[in-house]
Amino acid sequence: MTISFAYDKKQVLQALRYHFISRPEIKTMLIVVNVFAIASVTLYAIGKITPVAFLVSSGLWLVLMVSFWFILPGVVYRRAETFQHSFTMHFDEEDFTLAHANGSRKWPWKAVSTFLESPHFFHLYFDSRSFFLVPKSGCRDKDEVFELRQLLKKKIKK
Repeated sequence: MTISFAYDKKQVLQALRYHFISRPEIKTMLIVVNVFAIASVTLYAIGKITPVAFLVSSGLWLVLMVSFWFILPGVVYRRAETFQHSFTMHFDEEDFTLAHANGSRKWPWKAVSTFLESPHFFHLYFDSRSFFLVPKSGCRDKDEVFELRQLLKKKIKK
């Protein structure tokens, strides 16, 4: 199977959000911060903390949410030259190849540790921090997306 694609900025930003939110350490931090925010609202409502303490905790919550939702994905998108190019990927039984105008690279399936599916992409993880986004828009139709999904499930053991 061969697909060709270029990246759409809005879809990439959404995929990067999925990546960040799916990380266990970030999930845990978001849960803790949201519990802290709920506790501060409750304590303010019953008069146990001052308005200044409530505003500070609300400000911290807002900064954290804006950072993970807008700033972090935007910084990664701007720094990664990958998202500015067009690619062709060829999937075989033993490996897959990523080709670009300047060259190509082949990986065996065992190099991919896991994959995650988001609405517009397959995230192929080489380790917990290194991944490649494969857009579903590179597929001709929904049947080819299904075929790629089945191939990834078969070849990448979670």
